[in-house]
Amino acid sequence: MTVKIYSRKGIKTLLAKSKIENTAIVSFHDPVDRGRRLLEDYQPINFTGKCDRVMQITIHDLDPEALTDFGLSVETYFPEADELAEFIYKAKEDGLGIICQCEYGQSRSAGCAAAILQHFSKNGIDIFADYRYYPNQLVYHKVFDALQKYASLERKEN
Repeated sequence: MTVKIYSRKGIKTLLAKSKIENTAIVSFHDPVDRGRRLLEDYQPINFTGKCDRVMQITIHDLDPEALTDFGLSVETYFPEADELAEFIYKAKEDGLGIICQCEYGQSRSAGCAAAILQHFSKNGIDIFADYRYYPNQLVYHKVFDALQKYASLERKEN
């Protein structure tokens, strides 16, 4: 399975060229009400007609120590992680590659990509070692744990 990381700008450039085939997209975007950083025209990317399989996740890019500033805890941050694990497994079963995309393509998307690569190929450390990325630790651990849990449930069912 190929796993690629894109920024908002990079994915928009890719979408402008053509439809994205044989790929599932995990798109992380900021909450629209993100305070003073809000740009008036900020909206999640519209993938309609450009990709057949997309999961969009609204999530703050936070470090663990900032969770309480947003009324969150490790337990309540990223409640979609289990749903994302199922999405990733179904994409893999269908032979699709995965694009992980966030605002700058450095933190949330890198954390997700690292978790996927660690779970399936045991090489997620490659993302952490690449100077271009600063993987979000919370996203990494939430996705990795959800993938492990999903795999465990799958084994029990079979």
